Amino acid sequence: MPRWIALSLCLLSPLTFAVDCPSLSPPQAQAELAERSQQIARWDDAYHRQGIALIADELYDQARSQLELLRSCFASNSADNPLANSGGPLKHPFAQTGLSKLADESAVRQWISTHKELWIQPKIDGVAVTLVFQDGLLQQAISRGDGNSGQDWTRNARQIPLLAQPLASTGRLILQGELYWRLPGHIQAKAGSLGARGKVAGLMERQTLSASDAAQIDLFIWDWPAGPTNMRERLDGLRALGFSQPQQLSQPISSFAQAQHWRDSWYRSALPFASDGVVLKQSARPAAERWQATPPDWAAAWKYPIAQALAEVRAVQFKIGRTGRITPVLSLQPLRLDDRRISRVSLGSLQRWQQLDIRPGDHVAIALAGLTIPRLDSVVTRNPQRPELSVPNPADYHAGSCWQSSPACASQFRARLVWLSGKHGLALPGVGPGTWDKLLKAQQLNGLLDWLTLSPEQLTRTPGFRARSASNLRHSLQAATKRPFLSWLRALGLPSTGNAKLPNNWEQLAGRSPQQWQTEPGISARRAQQLSAFFRQPQLLALREQLQAAGVAGF
Repeated sequence: MPRWIALSLCLLSPLTFAVDCPSLSPPQAQAELAERSQQIARWDDAYHRQGIALIADELYDQARSQLELLRSCFASNSADNPLANSGGPLKHPFAQTGLSKLADESAVRQWISTHKELWIQPKIDGVAVTLVFQDGLLQQAISRGDGNSGQDWTRNARQIPLLAQPLASTGRLILQGELYWRLPGHIQAKAGSLGARGKVAGLMERQTLSASDAAQIDLFIWDWPAGPTNMRERLDGLRALGFSQPQQLSQPISSFAQAQHWRDSWYRSALPFASDGVVLKQSARPAAERWQATPPDWAAAWKYPIAQALAEVRAVQFKIGRTGRITPVLSLQPLRLDDRRISRVSLGSLQRWQQLDIRPGDHVAIALAGLTIPRLDSVVTRNPQRPELSVPNPADYHAGSCWQSSPACASQFRARLVWLSGKHGLALPGVGPGTWDKLLKAQQLNGLLDWLTLSPEQLTRTPGFRARSASNLRHSLQAATKRPFLSWLRALGLPSTGNAKLPNNWEQLAGRSPQQWQTEPGISARRAQQLSAFFRQPQLLALREQLQAAGVAGF
């Protein structure tokens, strides 16, 4: 069924965006309102007039809900009609009502408790159409449009196999349904919608429809406006007309548990089409002559879990790793996606950030990679004001930079410490990122190995450490001097040596030329150059002297 925004925006999920009002000056708020309104108007025009979905329905819903929140925050009386200019030359015999969307389980429970004789169907991700038959032959096919009128799709609809054959009916027959792209064995939870709706919409808007394309389009009838008043009788009647699918995929329900069962089942089971939720229906509804192009009380949609969440970017941080790699990280207005709270997402590389040019105030689409790791999918809207950012210069950061603490080196220096004490380095018990953060905040560390000479008194005076924790830390740090020589080299950042067997002696290793390194198994010419350069770094030579003074074997 087509996108439709409920009149009551409280039906949209409150879990996908924060409800706090942003801190904007009046001019900033007006600019933000204007930009968001114009963007949504562009999406509406493309969707309803051209049949093109420029944004996923779930992101559109969140964007519109956020716009309404912004309007309420800044007392804006402006409003818009999503279906403006989307009507057409043909009037629907009976209005297409659309659907309101129930936000969560609580809303579904409430809806079910106030309705009776209920049924549930999959919510097909296709394009809505009104079909008018006369004596079994298709006379008109009218696109959804604005619910009152739409475009003439009759010529192309007659090419669709299911509609090319006469129905076993006499007189005038009016049906409402969904044209969808055939996807045999489609599992929504795994594959998503695959752009199926947009494909059908684009084909129906063409002047002509090829036989091969028409053969891929099918039809699901979801209502018979002037049909029997009882749902079961309507389904039986549709089957007699040749439309068996509605009966096969409609189930009577009387409880939330049953609704939840069918929603989960259809979400994870093979169906012949893409779907984005389920539709709850009351068997009885008003006479079709009273229908209006607004969401009715007697039917509602319960969407599947969203695959993407719309998030506002609060800040862009540039994390510099131990080897100097720069990774941009977006700090987001906290949101929930598939029961996970997300407030940060990594862009992976500086190059990707440069391509996307994401700034605070932009809105981005977030998904979960492997159902666990937040992933940036796309930039949805951009803040018209482009805040300046302090972007690190890649030339300043590399494997030999930031061996000492400084404002510019804060990120890489901390990463060196975390690596040194972690499982890839010295594996010091009880020493992790939080330990280093406390010592750095107390300005106890200037060089990478300054902690070797910290006294018990210095540790005890450091904020965040009590006598016992300071004593435990002291024991862990002292144990570091007993770690093997090769563990120390890895902790200091020695490039990988593969399966090479190395002597436990600094002098022997430091004296090797790139050619000598390359005689080791698995050492390439490039890696040999890196290993030779590692032992020549002036900063590392100074660290060697500290390790010699501490009595670490091999140095």
